[in-house]
Amino acid sequence: MSGLIALVDDVAAIAKVAAASVDDVIGQAAKAGSKAAGAVIDDAAVSPKYVQGFSAERELPVIWRITKGSLRNKLLFLLPAGLALSNFAPWAIPPLLMLGGAYLCFEGAEKVAHAIGLSEGHEDYPEKDKVIEDPAHLEEQKAAGAIKTDFILSAEIMTIALAAIPESNFWMEAATLAAVAVMITVAVYGAVALIVKIDDLGLLMAERGRFGATRAVGRALVRGMPGFLKLLTLIGTAAMLWVGGSIIIHGLDQMGFSAPYDWIHDIAVAVGLAVPENLTGAVEWITTAAIDGIFGLALGLLLIPVGEKIITPIWRKVFHKAAV
Repeated sequence: MSGLIALVDDVAAIAKVAAASVDDVIGQAAKAGSKAAGAVIDDAAVSPKYVQGFSAERELPVIWRITKGSLRNKLLFLLPAGLALSNFAPWAIPPLLMLGGAYLCFEGAEKVAHAIGLSEGHEDYPEKDKVIEDPAHLEEQKAAGAIKTDFILSAEIMTIALAAIPESNFWMEAATLAAVAVMITVAVYGAVALIVKIDDLGLLMAERGRFGATRAVGRALVRGMPGFLKLLTLIGTAAMLWVGGSIIIHGLDQMGFSAPYDWIHDIAVAVGLAVPENLTGAVEWITTAAIDGIFGLALGLLLIPVGEKIITPIWRKVFHKAAV
């Protein structure tokens, strides 16, 4: 009997350790995922365009197809690559992180330049006016394009998350990265599904609502979605520039070039001292984020010619040939 009680105690102890480990994984995943805010918001802002042109009943299947591709990108390719880097080449993580930060700056700046008419952005390519009449082929092409775009953003998300995970053992890192992959994918594409279907819900409420208030809410949803999507794009662009700039500045600081980081820190502290004490922390954070974003925009504008004239044509040529 005493042996059975001891066994039960051992099982309970193991269960407590397992529960604590799960809590640690979820907690670390949440913190690491929050560091990738810019890429996550941009992913959610960009993805709805991939279901444009489909009938309402095909929107969710297309999103589900992209979701599965995103999980495959993160879990089968990027997670093993991240773990290999962490355990065998940790020195490579900061440069890769900075490369990803530069990409975020480029993407954000390109959106700004396109909005003010200084760049054609991703709209300038030979096949842009090509009309695909076969719905199945169109769905295949758009899903494949979305998954390729997702791979870039997912790589940045996973690299940021990997850099944000406290030093731990291999299995804790693997579990945390897997949790980040699943949590972010579900959050992004769950939000995308909600965004692309909310206007259908609004139309249904407007046409079939039993009460005037219900119909009014439905009409407001339909009218408000275009503006909401524009706002989401603006937020996503600002977040990309902020996160990208912050990654570059922190990376330079880690590599021994600390002048930009120290300069921004000193400015933020000085601005924080000029406001009431209860606002100091928030004002310092906003000031730092704003300067990081301005730096990200300036760097991104410098990178636009390189991205548009060299990298993007090579990328399209390689993947266009691969798709043929």
